[in-house]
Amino acid sequence: MARALTLVEIIAHSSNQGITLTEITKKIEGSKSTIYALLRTLIEFGYVRTIDPGPRYLPGIALMRLGDLAEMHHPIGQIANPIMQSLCKETGFTIRLAINDRGRPIFVERIDAPGVVRFYTPLGNIELPHVSSAGKAILAQLKSEDAMRVIRGSGLTARTKKTHTTLKSLNLDLELTRKRGYAIDDEEDVEGVFCLGSAFFDHTGQCAGALSATALKTNLSNKEIDRLGSLVREHANRLSRELGAPLR
Repeated sequence: MARALTLVEIIAHSSNQGITLTEITKKIEGSKSTIYALLRTLIEFGYVRTIDPGPRYLPGIALMRLGDLAEMHHPIGQIANPIMQSLCKETGFTIRLAINDRGRPIFVERIDAPGVVRFYTPLGNIELPHVSSAGKAILAQLKSEDAMRVIRGSGLTARTKKTHTTLKSLNLDLELTRKRGYAIDDEEDVEGVFCLGSAFFDHTGQCAGALSATALKTNLSNKEIDRLGSLVREHANRLSRELGAPLR
């Protein structure tokens, strides 16, 4: 038990790129086979997850929920916080940070907009990728076959009358997202709620997640939507640069 808890602590405080088995074994006593077996158990119960290449080990969803770890500054969140604060100030929207979990968004940080309106946006949950601006921003960065594999796994559940429930309509939306550099959730997840999201990238050039800006639905003009969407995209690009992403 002590060794498993030590493993959790090591992984929770690793870099935002995760940590390899070899790196872990340098920090904790025990053979690779023993540590690997413990890691597999932690993965099974959701306390650890892996990303490729590597694999590299990162905090899992259960760990984020436990003690509200998501509120205690996800590694990328520490870097993103001043950028999120800036975006919140410029837009007046609630800003959220989602990490990319195999094509699905997991929201791990949030900056609430000023004022009395607060959105119920729990952190640490895997959310449906086709209904949120962050989810669609992430999907738009995947190869078509990879995006379809994610959608087949999650389904096209209708959350509102505006939700995309066919691959044709979703693909058209993703194509628009690629062209303008940001995604729009126009009451597709929750009625009366409007979101804009844009992907950011890590040092390998892979999509690491997305920033999103959320507010109550108002009669925004197309010009104003594009202005706000461009702000989200610019701040996501700032985060990409902070993460060492290659120039795109």
